[in-house]
Amino acid sequence: MALEIWFTFVIAAGILLVIPGPTILTVISYSVAHGRGAKVPLVAAVALGDSTALAVSLLGLGALLAASAFWFTVVKLVGGLYLLFLNTYLVTALNPKGIVFFVAFLPQFLSPNANVTQQLWIFAATFVCLATINATVYAIFAASARKLLASPRAQRRFNVAGGCLLSTAGVWALLAKRPA
Repeated sequence: MALEIWFTFVIAAGILLVIPGPTILTVISYSVAHGRGAKVPLVAAVALGDSTALAVSLLGLGALLAASAFWFTVVKLVGGLYLLFLNTYLVTALNPKGIVFFVAFLPQFLSPNANVTQQLWIFAATFVCLATINATVYAIFAASARKLLASPRAQRRFNVAGGCLLSTAGVWALLAKRPA
């Protein structure tokens, strides 16, 4: 694999990861609520969730979801319900955004002239490392912001706003349509 292809993948994946989605909203919510002590389990859950989503995508779940309205609906419902109930690992593993990324975006970086399995492992490891770093930075930032949200009134407002955002993301996931 050419180094410039890997760098392009790193930049594209980095941009995708920096945009807060359901996983990062969950990380921020738990970090604000529980402080720095929540960082390690949250980051581990994100890494494991992304690893799971990558594995099932590469094993064909993405193609199955694209072809089957039934299974797309099942994953969508499970993902949406867990978004509403705040479970970091399942939010990440069942995040339709991640699965679509791995199925539609990742293959664009594969070189047919090189070992595809080796390339997939490199891209998968790169993505999980980037996601872990991203979740760590957000968790640290949110845990630090916890001091700014020390008053019960500020925490209540943050919890309401975060709950609304996660609920909206859950409803969005439940209403998502299967790609044509």
